[in-house]
Amino acid sequence: MKIKNRLYAILSGIVILSSLLMVSCAQEIKPVVESPAIQPPAAQRIAHADTTLGDVRADDYNWLRDRENPKVIEYLTAENDFTQFKMAHTKALQDTLFNELKSRIKENDESVPMRWGGYFYYSREVAGQQYPIYCRKKGNLEAPEEILLNQNKLAEGHDFLSLGSYRISPDHNLLAFATDTSGNEVYTLQVKDLRTGKMLPDMISAVDGNVQWGNDNKTLFYTRQDAAHRPYQLFRHSLGETGSDKLIFTEPDEKFWLEVGKTKDEKYLLINLGSKITSEVWYLDADKPAGEFKLIEQRKNGREYSVDHKDGDFYIVTNDQALNFRLMKTPIKSPGYMNWNEVLPYDATIKLDNISVFKDYIALFERADGLKRIRIMKAADKSLYTIDYPDAAYTVWPAGNAEYDTDLVRFGYSSMVMPTTVFDFNMTTHRLDTLKVDEVPGYDASQYESKRVWAVASDGARIPISMVYKKGLRQTGDNPTWLYGYGAYGISMEPYFSTSRVSLLDRGFIHAIAHVRGGGEMGRDWYEHGKFLEKKNSFTDFIAVAEYLIQEKYTHSTKLIANGGSAGGLLMGAVANMRPDLFQAIIADVPFVDVVNTMLDPTIPLTVVEYDEWGNPNEQQYYDYMKSYAPYENVKAQDYTDMLITAGLNDPRVGYWEPAKWTAKLRQTKTDQNLLLLKTNMGAGHGGASGRYDRLKEIAFEYAFALDRLGMAR
Repeated sequence: MKIKNRLYAILSGIVILSSLLMVSCAQEIKPVVESPAIQPPAAQRIAHADTTLGDVRADDYNWLRDRENPKVIEYLTAENDFTQFKMAHTKALQDTLFNELKSRIKENDESVPMRWGGYFYYSREVAGQQYPIYCRKKGNLEAPEEILLNQNKLAEGHDFLSLGSYRISPDHNLLAFATDTSGNEVYTLQVKDLRTGKMLPDMISAVDGNVQWGNDNKTLFYTRQDAAHRPYQLFRHSLGETGSDKLIFTEPDEKFWLEVGKTKDEKYLLINLGSKITSEVWYLDADKPAGEFKLIEQRKNGREYSVDHKDGDFYIVTNDQALNFRLMKTPIKSPGYMNWNEVLPYDATIKLDNISVFKDYIALFERADGLKRIRIMKAADKSLYTIDYPDAAYTVWPAGNAEYDTDLVRFGYSSMVMPTTVFDFNMTTHRLDTLKVDEVPGYDASQYESKRVWAVASDGARIPISMVYKKGLRQTGDNPTWLYGYGAYGISMEPYFSTSRVSLLDRGFIHAIAHVRGGGEMGRDWYEHGKFLEKKNSFTDFIAVAEYLIQEKYTHSTKLIANGGSAGGLLMGAVANMRPDLFQAIIADVPFVDVVNTMLDPTIPLTVVEYDEWGNPNEQQYYDYMKSYAPYENVKAQDYTDMLITAGLNDPRVGYWEPAKWTAKLRQTKTDQNLLLLKTNMGAGHGGASGRYDRLKEIAFEYAFALDRLGMAR
């Protein structure tokens, strides 16, 4: 069950933007301050107050929430103009960086073909084009190419394009896909006949983007959102029928999201219902799409489970009596909880993330000692085999395992030094075949090294830090360092490879990831101790990591850049209030900073769903605690460091007004003359620009800001 959250992600093969950014410098020189010909925008203060549980909160910038107010757009535009003015002297540097970033990507590239149902499916990118082209070949790789979908053509006339679901029908003759052209994550569903190349008249607007086929090749299941952008209804559509689609299921609980899925063997359709801490799954024979879904096991607060199918049994990954999750199975004829039986003994030191089911094997995707791994279980005797990896800090992930009846499991592998490599592992012979190593022109992995070190938090917790740098680094206390953090939803920030990062490593940088509590790097308990009334652990962990890097002479506060996005932007806002002296600059991408006001407004996307993450501020203990750390509430008259803040006007996850209000309050309150910039993308949402070249320009802009703040713009 994939539940949306405040994760700043890029929808492409390249990695999370907010963690790509680092900087380099060789001397402690404050950047040249431009002429004050253009003054920082001063947002109008309009008296407004809200009262919660008897507590009155002044909010003079509440008016910025009304995007229909022309003065709001005027203010955002003024901030953008000011940002461009202050960054104008870095234009040549931005161009240089963009060309560097572009030179390290293979502009004409192709994914590893995935075999499925007699076809080989793949995508490719063409130099000069922003988006991928989806293709297939029938029978073998020497067959003629068939273009299924060209995103570049779909994007014509639009500044933004995001592809949601992309589903081939079971007979491989039809393609259902959903597109968003504004960034607000509301999609239009279309169907293409792959035999004729023509679009069918079936077009459904205002859907969530989640789609599945029935096995009759004419029935589509899709979801719709409520006013708060929560997927909550499942509809059934029959191709060619013009009447109203049938509403199949409605989830009334505002904490729960609805997703439609399908088992690996394609035998069952699934309704996955989930809050942040609780799950419920319903199933339907995919050969009988007009039938009724049946319940596997009703929800129980705090119990999570996900389902796949094999040989008449549902295989279940659950945290029931297993904090780090375990594997169980139950017969389809009577799938209720009383018949759940453990498949493997539970090991509390191993976090079971998910599984991939095959005819004779089950691949277990796990986390041990803070690092991902894959174990293969033979279904017949439950024997286990662990795949080994060469690096000290790395990540692995499933990579296109569409076929059920196969001995091959495909996975991707990357470390902070090694570019992404795609492997096929034979689960019978244990042979490992390299299918593709991403080409990075001009990159020599032997010149770089990575390692994992540990900081100690104020309560004694050991915080892992993944870091990469160019060989020959000396701990002299003057290395420019980019410190990235997230720490929410149990999401792990993986030690992956970034082609963009090389531009900064080559300028002498250390790139470090602070794996703070609230993430999932060290198991479920790591997450539990960074949420609710322990959220401040995320902030103090990040501070402890920064202090460690300084104490161990990796860097100095005048050389340290902090970065985080979305919920990681909350982290940036909190540490900016708590310890602005630790950082030379902070870059906060689409930051979730107006925590109290957002979590008190149930009409905003994610609010009610995320009561199980942050707490419900209508309850006194959560209100008081949330207010004590919320970045917007805790802006105070003190010196702040240089800051770049980004926003997306169409962002449904973190409203543009959160970074806008925060910027306005900082300008009015802070006591320093350090640089504060707000950059709003007026045509995109949570993930920023959608085209690959446009994304590189955004990265180059943020790199240039950081380099400039470190005196390295020349």
